[in-house]
Amino acid sequence: MNSVWQQLTLANLSVQQWSQSSYVHHIVGILRSWRRGSWLMRWAEPIAALLIALVFIMAPFVSTSLIGILLVACAGFWVLLTLSDEAEAGTGLTPIHLLVLLYWGIAVVATALSPVRTAALDGLIKLTLYLLLFVLMARVFRSPRLRSSVITAYLLVTAVVSVAGLRQWFFGADALATWVDTQSTLAGTTRVYSFLGNPNLLAGYLIPAAVLSAAAVFAWRNWLPKLLALTLWVVNSACLVLTFSRGGWIGFVVAGFAFLLLLIHWFSVHLPRFWRIWAVPVVLGISAALVVFAVSALPPLRDRVASIFVGRGDSSNNFRLNVWISVIEMIKDRPFLGIGPGNVAFNRVYPNYQQVGYNALSAYSVFLEILVETGAIGLLCFLWLLVTTLNVGWQRLQAFRKLRHREGFWLMAAVATLIGMLAHGMVDTVWYRPQVSTLWWMTMALITSYYIAAEPEFLPSEPIESPNPPKEDTKNGRSTIA
Repeated sequence: MNSVWQQLTLANLSVQQWSQSSYVHHIVGILRSWRRGSWLMRWAEPIAALLIALVFIMAPFVSTSLIGILLVACAGFWVLLTLSDEAEAGTGLTPIHLLVLLYWGIAVVATALSPVRTAALDGLIKLTLYLLLFVLMARVFRSPRLRSSVITAYLLVTAVVSVAGLRQWFFGADALATWVDTQSTLAGTTRVYSFLGNPNLLAGYLIPAAVLSAAAVFAWRNWLPKLLALTLWVVNSACLVLTFSRGGWIGFVVAGFAFLLLLIHWFSVHLPRFWRIWAVPVVLGISAALVVFAVSALPPLRDRVASIFVGRGDSSNNFRLNVWISVIEMIKDRPFLGIGPGNVAFNRVYPNYQQVGYNALSAYSVFLEILVETGAIGLLCFLWLLVTTLNVGWQRLQAFRKLRHREGFWLMAAVATLIGMLAHGMVDTVWYRPQVSTLWWMTMALITSYYIAAEPEFLPSEPIESPNPPKEDTKNGRSTIA
């Protein structure tokens, strides 16, 4: 069974050997001599980190067109880095990269066979830019210093976004769309949207912020940064709750519980035997009780949560159910490779299936959207990618846990964020918007950056803080964690 799992998750795949036998291997490094003589390219990795940070700094405040320009810049710089790479081709590749490439290939075929090929090509270009951003981030994030800098930049920007959202709650804000059923008790409730213009989009944007700021409480050194991280967590979490986005709440709660479970697992080796057994039920029980108490004590929260379970009795639920019915009909007609990627292709095809009065810009479910765009083949590849990514995250976390290395907290946050964003994505597709989609690929890149090709030892790149360092292997003179 273990062997089957390793084959499924590509755990034993020699990526470097595969890359050396590919045609791509021959073009990597063709500009190597130019790079050696370039003064600017001495700072290639920090420049790449700056470009990535600019994407997250600008995303909440600018148009999607400008975000697209930044993505093009990131993609172009990755191409330049790859063509002038000093490292041996394939050393930065992982099984996650290969599955991302496979998914892109399926999207290319789906575009070629799409009934609206031109519209699908627009979606393919956007998907390609996101994936090139992913590979650039996965490369840059291998440096703990650059990784921490980009995360810090994102968290500081979320503070500005969240404070603006909280200001809307206290001073009021005009609803830019019909976000609440006019017949419900929440008709007059303010739903904050900050600079993003949509409360559901804001909630999706803040899920990674809430989890990463919680991780920063443990990962950042000294009390002042930890106090800043705690403040960021409170502000981001409060703003997310005040979006009154039910999908966002689901993602927030799922991500929070996942992070709690990983934290308990992390610290369990230092707990007495009793707490090793009972820590999970006690902590999760208390957390669940606090959530139930908050929902019960605050009428707006109670009414909004209750609306999740009333089925078609809520206008938003009814709208989504009708859209899902139409989307399923679309899937039935093109079950294997779908209609091609992107919302433009969806908007061209969906009117042929929609029920009267239920216009939609997307499938309102990530998994249905993938089925529509790339069919069952694309969905299977996406699920394979998720399983492999989570397996990489879990394996690396075990290594960090044994060494008690601070990087483990960022890895736990990335895994919990991925799970939370998927939970949100089950009932919405806001992470197809660039402000959120870039964060999804940042989460994937964080996990990928911790991958190290299968070796008996895993040695982190930063000093280890542990009162019980690993035992020394007297035969080869290095620490082991096997």
